[in-house]
This record gives sequence, structure tokens and C-alpha cells, in this order.
Amino acid sequence: MPERTPETDVIDFRAAEHLLAARDPRGAIKLLDSVIAAHPENTAARLLRARAFFAAAQLRAAELEFELVLEREPDNAFAHFALARTFERSGRSERSGRHFRLAAALDPRPEYLEAARFRTGN
Repeated sequence: MPERTPETDVIDFRAAEHLLAARDPRGAIKLLDSVIAAHPENTAARLLRARAFFAAAQLRAAELEFELVLEREPDNAFAHFALARTFERSGRSERSGRHFRLAAALDPRPEYLEAARFRTGN
């Protein structure tokens, strides 16, 4: 097997983005596993893998990955929002509210505000 290089990791990361966009989350996960093995500190790769786990309905893995991202970046509004969606999808909506509210407080996007049950406009 050829030696991994930083260029290989970038190529695999970009390919994983394309696979996820093409609705092949399991293919994206496979590519990201090697990127994360080489660069466990890479939060962007972990966030992308969390999204891929969510899309593949691997909700416990998604939850763990989103939580790891939030340990490193507690102000990541998207990670809070996605973790809340993960809780909802896994039937644990009682845990989602806090993360929806944090997402909306960190970034007042309409979808975050709506999910947090805040009103937009007047």
C-alpha cells in the first residue's frame, strides 16, 4: 500500500465531500477513516465524518463524532444543530433542545431559530 501523504489526505477529504453530496455516506466514511487515522486532530474531517454517519443512519457514531467536535469547538453552531438533529432522529428529543438553543444563540440562521422555537421577524 502506498504511503499516505498530506496531498493524499486532502484528495481523500475532497473525494469524501463529493461522495457525501452524491449520497454515498458509507463511501465517504471509508475515505475519512484513513484521513482521521493520519490526522486525529482534524476537526473538519471529523465533522464531515459525523455528517456521513448521520446520513448513513449510524446515529450513535454520529453523536460521538459531533460531541468530539464540540469538545474542540464549543462555539460550532452547525455541530450543535446537527447533534440536536441526531438526538431527535434517535428518539431522544429531550436532549435536543439545549443544542438547538445553543446553535441559534451562536448563529441566528432561520433554520436554527425555528428549530430552537425562537420567532423571527417582529
